[in-house]
Amino acid sequence: MERSRIFIVGSGVVGTATGRGLADAGHQVTFIDISVERLNQLHYWGLDARDRLDLSAEPDALIFLTLPTPHEGRKYDLTAFTAGVSAVGAALKGAPGRHTVVVRSTVSPGTTEGLVLPLLEEHSGLKAGEGFDLASNPEFLRAVSAEKDFAHPWMTVIASRDAATLRRLVDLLTPFGGEMRTFDNPATAEFIKSAHNIFNATKISFWNEMWLVARKMGLDADGIASTVAKSAEGSINPSYGIRGGAPYGGMCLPKDTNGFLGFAETIGVEMPLLSAVVEVNERLVATGAQELDTRTDGGVGIAVGGNNEGGGREIG
Repeated sequence: MERSRIFIVGSGVVGTATGRGLADAGHQVTFIDISVERLNQLHYWGLDARDRLDLSAEPDALIFLTLPTPHEGRKYDLTAFTAGVSAVGAALKGAPGRHTVVVRSTVSPGTTEGLVLPLLEEHSGLKAGEGFDLASNPEFLRAVSAEKDFAHPWMTVIASRDAATLRRLVDLLTPFGGEMRTFDNPATAEFIKSAHNIFNATKISFWNEMWLVARKMGLDADGIASTVAKSAEGSINPSYGIRGGAPYGGMCLPKDTNGFLGFAETIGVEMPLLSAVVEVNERLVATGAQELDTRTDGGVGIAVGGNNEGGGREIG
């Protein structure tokens, strides 16, 4: 295995797990952080940690951005992230070799090329793809088990416009195992991470709504949830329902979503998430019918819906 020179910029939970995992795999890792307390902790663990990035003696390094991106209201607070990216750009200026910057922080889709790239070019005086390379490698780590999750990933996602950069990161991360997915657009990787977290949040809220109904009825919500996790097709078929723009239809899904919503009302439980599910589907049904009417000039009778296999339009 080729030993890589790696810098971890931002040494919180994600950065520490990433850096320690790569160091354990035999790579030369240096942590970068501005927190004295964090640097002292890293030094205590016997790790190389510094308060600034210096690439003057580094010919070909991988620089992982694991900077914090907390939210402020309904937007990411990129203050620390932007400052860190700018500092990396300054370090690239005049540095020997061609370095690779890898965005691992959770950011909104388009950030790698829309924010990171121009900031690096501005502060380095270099051009992406010529003076440095750029990639996205979002993390899928849980705070309580970050180091274990990094060492044994279930999925690794990498995206870069540059094929050689993709290969380099694939070679670096493949030994850890797990399924590898690669893309040529960093925004795709960023979108995957966002959708991953939003799906998990939605699933939690879904079961919390169900818990409210079950509690009202005096039923065992845990037993219900563990059984549904095995019985629902969506839990065992990763393609279930993933048909962009196609509303669910058929006999079961419209009947059961609306029927259960009405049932919950009769026992005094509000279900805003399920209401939103029904509303979104009804909007797509109406949109599909309107589009078909436009294409056929009103000459065809329409029944827009899908089937209980997860979506699709049926035209009669």
